Amino acid sequence: MTDDVRGSPADRVAKACARWGDDEVVCRLAALLRHRPGDPVTRDLLDLAIVLGGLTDRDWLAGGKPPGHSYWARVWAARALRYVWAESASSTVIHGLDDEHWRVREMSANVVRDHEIPDAAERLVSLTGDEVPRVRKAAALALGVVGEGEHADAIRELVDDPEPAVAGAAANALAAMSRRLDRTF
Repeated sequence: MTDDVRGSPADRVAKACARWGDDEVVCRLAALLRHRPGDPVTRDLLDLAIVLGGLTDRDWLAGGKPPGHSYWARVWAARALRYVWAESASSTVIHGLDDEHWRVREMSANVVRDHEIPDAAERLVSLTGDEVPRVRKAAALALGVVGEGEHADAIRELVDDPEPAVAGAAANALAAMSRRLDRTF
């Protein structure tokens, strides 16, 4: 199979699953999401990252060239977990909420929302104070799906966020939480 730079993220995940199988892809995605700069990159993880990113330049990820771009593999891994899933990846996704790079935190929050991972709620509350608006927005939306009544105050604080997208997401999250829990927040 040659690496193909075309296709949507869902298409690339489907290619990976066709090549290695769903279970193996989820296992590798979890390993990629846990991977940190300086850790050795195994060929199987690099091969998956190449497919997910639609890259043709292996050195771009393997050597971290340009420096500081190795986080993209973690972003792609989290994004791919939106399309192929197993509960065994839940703890790794929650761990991704603590990543040093904002894009990984944002995408991990999106995965929490998509797959309704309630154990992430407390960590999402802390992300409502993240310095990056996109992370705050993703955290609010995820809390709207997995949060309980005790998490509503954290979302409510974002309704007055200076970033309109965050404030709107917070209002939507409170409405979703109200519908889901049959209470007004």
